[in-house]
Amino acid sequence: MNSGVPATLGVRRVKFFGRHGGEVNSSAFSPDGQMLLTASEDGCVYGWEARSGQLLWRLHGHTGPVKFCRFSPDGHLFASASCDHTVRLWDVARAKCLQVLKGHQRSVETVSFSPDSKQLASGGWDKRVMIWEVQSGQVLRLLVGHRDSVQSSDFSPTVNCLATGSWDSTIRIWDLRAGTPAVSHQVLEGHSGNISCLCYSASGLLASGSWDKTIHIWKPTTSSLLVQLKGHVTWVKSVAFSPDELRLVSAGYSRMVKVWDCSTGKCLETLKGVLDVAHTCAFTPDGKILVSGAADQTRRQASHTTKSPRATQT
Repeated sequence: MNSGVPATLGVRRVKFFGRHGGEVNSSAFSPDGQMLLTASEDGCVYGWEARSGQLLWRLHGHTGPVKFCRFSPDGHLFASASCDHTVRLWDVARAKCLQVLKGHQRSVETVSFSPDSKQLASGGWDKRVMIWEVQSGQVLRLLVGHRDSVQSSDFSPTVNCLATGSWDSTIRIWDLRAGTPAVSHQVLEGHSGNISCLCYSASGLLASGSWDKTIHIWKPTTSSLLVQLKGHVTWVKSVAFSPDELRLVSAGYSRMVKVWDCSTGKCLETLKGVLDVAHTCAFTPDGKILVSGAADQTRRQASHTTKSPRATQT
């Protein structure tokens, strides 16, 4: 873990994204930080120009609320997961649906791309995890083991492992180097509530947020818990590392977004400018912008976090 001291943050509201027809369930920045993707309860996926806040497109196709969205690391595609039991793969440049991935039996709650953008993992209320080949849309692996809904997932930076978090209060690290169909896995236990969100750092640390109101930062290679973050008064809905791994941002099911020192576990900032329940949070690739998606369908807020308290608005 990086032992550097995080710089002082300057925080201000800079953009509103306010044309959703329902709650914002998820948001994601494109790898270059130029586009913001939001998934809405209204069944649509929205694309925004991050700097201006201009709506680029509103995509229909799902027949139920969109629960999660994520860009591929190469920036060419994005995926959306829905209550309609499907995952959709979209072309960014054309804003067009390329494939509808069918196989889940209940709502799909999470999707994640492998670092090389060639595989996609999905999980949901059917307790199963499916790994798809992006190019063909074929199922490569079916991972079974969780005893309750799979709510979160993330590939390790090396593509060798996939982390999944479940309402069975466990995290499973699946070793994808093992032969098909047998896949070995390790179980990380320590949370006393449902696992609601997961995020790998670039160096391979893993952050997990839970209904027990805490965040754990793990070293998966040794199954060790490095630090526990306490301070949220409600369950943790979203977590994200800053690119330099000095900070972690978390959104609780409340009006608060917190910024933490990853080394000490100390809360550096509590951002109270969110207008409604903070459903999601994410850093831009340069670590200077933090976006939070709120539950109020008419108002969306982005918060600007910089190393300078007097930084100007972008």
